[in-house]
Amino acid sequence: MLQVVWFKKDLRLSDHAPLARAVAQARERGAKVLAIWVYEPQMWRQSDMGARHLQFANDCLRELSHQIAEQGGQLLRLQAEMVDVLSRLKEAFGIFELHSHEETGNGWSYARDQAVMRWCRAQGVAWHQQPSNAVVRRLLSHGGGRNKWSAHWTTRMESEPLPTPQGVPWMKLMPTALQNCGEVNAQDLEVTGEVSQHIQRGGRSLAEEELFSFLTERGQYYRSEMSNPLGGAQSCSRISPHLAWGTLSIKEAVYATWARRQQLHAMLVGERPSGYLQSLKSFEGRLHWHCHFIQKLESEPEIEWRNVHRGFTGMRNEGELTEEESLRFNAWATGHTGYPFIDACMRSLIATGWLNFRMRAMMMSFASYQLWLHWRHSGLHLARLFTDYEPGIHWSQCQMQSGVTGINTVRIYNPVKQSQDQDPAGHFIRRWVPELRGVEAAFIHEPWACFNPPPDYPAPIVELQSATREAKEKIYDWKNRPGIRETAAKVYDKHGSRNPAREGVQRRRKASVTSAAIAAVESEQQTSFDF
Repeated sequence: MLQVVWFKKDLRLSDHAPLARAVAQARERGAKVLAIWVYEPQMWRQSDMGARHLQFANDCLRELSHQIAEQGGQLLRLQAEMVDVLSRLKEAFGIFELHSHEETGNGWSYARDQAVMRWCRAQGVAWHQQPSNAVVRRLLSHGGGRNKWSAHWTTRMESEPLPTPQGVPWMKLMPTALQNCGEVNAQDLEVTGEVSQHIQRGGRSLAEEELFSFLTERGQYYRSEMSNPLGGAQSCSRISPHLAWGTLSIKEAVYATWARRQQLHAMLVGERPSGYLQSLKSFEGRLHWHCHFIQKLESEPEIEWRNVHRGFTGMRNEGELTEEESLRFNAWATGHTGYPFIDACMRSLIATGWLNFRMRAMMMSFASYQLWLHWRHSGLHLARLFTDYEPGIHWSQCQMQSGVTGINTVRIYNPVKQSQDQDPAGHFIRRWVPELRGVEAAFIHEPWACFNPPPDYPAPIVELQSATREAKEKIYDWKNRPGIRETAAKVYDKHGSRNPAREGVQRRRKASVTSAAIAAVESEQQTSFDF
């Protein structure tokens, strides 16, 4: 019986449990292993997908295909909807077994997997799905639920990453009906958005290089520089798109971090690079947070489009943007708000596909509070721009920075203060907002205060103090409505972090679940979109 390995967002051969299982069963039965990747047109037409995602995926697929070819096999690439592909496989080979990782993606991929499951059951095809990280399917029905999730994470991470299988009995020749479509471009798939030469490139070898250089050299000052828009580009690991597309597994990143930490501990104190152990502690905490946030979407797929705390429904316009909202959104989305740091961050993101975590949080906060836009609109724009878009992390963060989870501290960033703190000399601003290169340092953060403001740079789209004050009044008035805190307790029970000793978390101890949940409203720490 043919063993089919369906590569999804797990574009690697190492630490790949479905591949390992397929190879073991093929050897036991004297069968073949067929590796497939499917360009699913509907997937690429979703409003959260962009051309830069396809560019990164194609980079990864190019290297994966080469690795399989070196082992004497072939990565079969097809352009069709998945159920149609399965029907063609059954027509060509008869009954087969399907292997893949579990996927916590967007609403479309969730519906697609349900359709695949229905097809497999109807056709008598066994579909073996295996976890790809520490996200637990049907967590709430497991003993302990969220209360035991950190233990699940530790258990998943403790087993060693699986090696790349050798001597795989690959399927080499394909029937005529299954001819390889090769690499498919954005135009053929009707993918919107532009790419740039500055966007990170994909592939297993680049993932390994990024992780190695971070752990041995670049990451020494990660803890102190990760918030800086210029220093962060070098000091952050930059493995987030590789985790999102699976050229690197979360377990491989954790194990490499543990190994590097052991090396540093073995050094004499005087020989050990200063600050590296602290940076690795922060980094490991974010690897844990990575799965923590994806678990929220796994447990509640509606997070993609509906407020985690239903009591905040209606606080902002839930429908299409009004004319005034469209003006504010377009200014924000193109980097023309009149606030230099906001505009520099957006233009940098458009060009490179990356921002450090604090700048991402600030951009979302500014759109949600000072511009008072619904997180769904701004979230989709950012999703298309982030090369490392990971739905579980992304939508949870969008809601956190918009104040609609009920269990996270309301953070309304001041973009001028952030600019002064993170880019005091204005180097980042001048790099990405050329209209301001002639502005003297005293006014680079507030060019409207110049005697002669630059004529080709817009005035602020909103008055910062009044917009911030109005946002605070709205959000806190809403938080004080009857029933909001009681519902927050239920949200915390389902999604809240339970490990107060975890890096970056400082939670007050409370006697009851309800009071702990209310405390979490005020104290759960911000975490990162990125690494």
